Amino acid sequence: MADSESDTGGARPHTGRRRNEAARQAILDAALRLLGEAEGDSVTVETIARAAGVGKQTLYRWWPSKGAVFLEALAERAQQTVPAPDHGNLRDDLRVLVAATFAGAQRPPVGPALRALAREAARDPQLAVLMREFTESRRAALREVLERGRERGELEAGRDLDLMVDQVYGVFWYRFLLGHAPLDEGTATILADSLLP
Repeated sequence: MADSESDTGGARPHTGRRRNEAARQAILDAALRLLGEAEGDSVTVETIARAAGVGKQTLYRWWPSKGAVFLEALAERAQQTVPAPDHGNLRDDLRVLVAATFAGAQRPPVGPALRALAREAARDPQLAVLMREFTESRRAALREVLERGRERGELEAGRDLDLMVDQVYGVFWYRFLLGHAPLDEGTATILADSLLP
């Protein structure tokens, strides 16, 4: 093993299919930043690789497409900035999660990158599938909070949790994409409270 590492000539040790975490993080950070700065222009695998300080074959080895890189970057950022809170109170958890969702999606580079991906997904069927997977992961986090509230008796058993999730993300996407009204903490609180008795 020592011999193979010395053959890399000082490059990052990311041979084979094993991911080097520093390289992976550099790629995800670069992809998100570049997408956010692109303003509708295409971001290439070569550009991402160069900005991350890796060879483009590293990206091809670890991800099936550049869209997959973008969406992994967004998913990871969402997990960091939008936790699935469990304070033992559904109203508080909903307020925190909705407010964090609204705030996180507006911070650079996430906001511009998410808008760019939504535009691209409308034209690229493969990216649309990946975008659906990303949104499903965010929906699952909210549904988990609602399910915990139902288990504690804070929601009646018959409530349609998927419809509640749709209400939150319907408001989010409508306002996020059209920009006609704010996605601020006050809106998050009103929206969260509107879901509960």
